[in-house]
Amino acid sequence: MPASSIRVLVVEDYAAFRVFLVSTMQSRAQLQVICEVADGSQAVQKARELQPDLILLDIGLPGLNGIEAGRQIRKLSPNSKILFVSENRYSEVVEEALRIGALGYVVKSDAARDLLPAVEAVLEGKEFVSASVSVHPVNEGRDEDTADRVSEKKARPLPPHNAEIVGPHRVVFYSDDRQLLDRLSRFIADALNDGNAAIVIATESHRDGLVRRLQAYGLEMGAVIEQGRYIALDAADALSQFVVNGMLDSVRFLESYGNLILKAANAAKGEHPRVALFGEAADLLWRRGGLEIVIQDETLGNQLIKRFDVAILCGYSLSNIDGGLDSEAFQRICAEHSGVYRP
Repeated sequence: MPASSIRVLVVEDYAAFRVFLVSTMQSRAQLQVICEVADGSQAVQKARELQPDLILLDIGLPGLNGIEAGRQIRKLSPNSKILFVSENRYSEVVEEALRIGALGYVVKSDAARDLLPAVEAVLEGKEFVSASVSVHPVNEGRDEDTADRVSEKKARPLPPHNAEIVGPHRVVFYSDDRQLLDRLSRFIADALNDGNAAIVIATESHRDGLVRRLQAYGLEMGAVIEQGRYIALDAADALSQFVVNGMLDSVRFLESYGNLILKAANAAKGEHPRVALFGEAADLLWRRGGLEIVIQDETLGNQLIKRFDVAILCGYSLSNIDGGLDSEAFQRICAEHSGVYRP
């Protein structure tokens, strides 16, 4: 640990855990907590103003999520080292956190043991990932100025559902169907190959194209469907279940998707099954009702991933978004997601 004072920014919305983080930092004379904030937008602002040496950053933050906050901080305070501290154990989330430039990832329930060793490693420019999560190498496509490797950890089963665990909620923006199907087929194939279940809510052409791709990957789709591990629905039909008189009924939305997720999870294999859910109903909502109903849909999606062990991928055609990647609509949709894929 460096002998000089290390200036630390703590970003955590749960007050009790924030107290734990601060007290742990204060237990080491070299660590000086210079600021505490409770949401992602404040984190970006304070990182820009204070240029801290170390940032402890949660993921499930109000407003701007921790992944997007970290991505912005890397640009505004490039010398700050980022250590994520989150209860989220999904490997996809951990890999994305490392890919944007963080050097460490500590699971909250392991923090009493891991936090100070992680801080020490990160300050020395080394990577640290709690052993209770599993990550794959993320060298390819990783942001500039990050370390060259990520140690692989032995995978452990996902624990029983905890309301604080938030799974990945990602979005893919595409200019043509090939871009969508490339990303979607990998997302669904990974789930099915692992014995998990998948729900696809899409247009007929995308459902047909996806099945062809999955079969090309060697998946026996007939058997998977018979097992109940693959559920495919028409996006327009799904909308009719929870959109009433042009308004999105949040109770019907949560009940409809919740029942689907439970049905798929019951068919999945393993002690702690997961469900991969792809939906483009929000893209149809965009065409019919505009941005605000889309944001409502995505906000409800974030409630689903707090209630169930589900990973969500949303699809939007860029042809429907006026202004494309530079528009306010694009930015607002991105802010509701933990990861963004774009052309």
